[in-house]
Amino acid sequence: MSGLAGAYVPGGSLLHRLPAGAKLAGLAASCTALLLLRPPVALAGAAAVVALLYVVSGVGVAAAWAQIRPVRWFAVALFGMQLLFVDLPGAVSSTLRVVLAVALAGLVTLTTRTAAMMACLERRLSPARLVGLDPFRLSLLLSLTLRSVPVVAELASRVREAQRARGVERSLRAFAVPLVVSVLRHADALGEALSARGLDD
Repeated sequence: MSGLAGAYVPGGSLLHRLPAGAKLAGLAASCTALLLLRPPVALAGAAAVVALLYVVSGVGVAAAWAQIRPVRWFAVALFGMQLLFVDLPGAVSSTLRVVLAVALAGLVTLTTRTAAMMACLERRLSPARLVGLDPFRLSLLLSLTLRSVPVVAELASRVREAQRARGVERSLRAFAVPLVVSVLRHADALGEALSARGLDD
């Protein structure tokens, strides 16, 4: 059943009390703003705001780090690739955008119950009934997709660390094969959880 559970951290902060719809709308607006911000200084200011939001939420340092930790190697790789094609400020800006977007999405997950998020998405997707689609299943699909992104990132991080421990960090095969196996195992466990809840048809 854990495959269906979110990373929600109980609390009574303002962010916890905000409706799920307001937080999802705020997330969309914030990510759009991040795309428009160019100077690293402006993005550094945005990072300070995100850090302040985590403090206000009261979710704790461990929960906050858990949102960023899975993408740390991706961020390093992205910075390196950007540095090859653009200048240093551009590489810093691109990397900060990704990390901050992940942090904001994680904050929404940490302060929003999965049931509340699904109910909000289901209401917003209700017009899908007009074309024969089930809003509940669509909301479940979107929720599981959001939940699976950090899970897959964490699996990739673990595989990468195992590679480094074995001294084969340059081998693409040594990275891809274990990652695919881990993802398939996660998908199988998720399928069993869905089946147990009668959502496998």
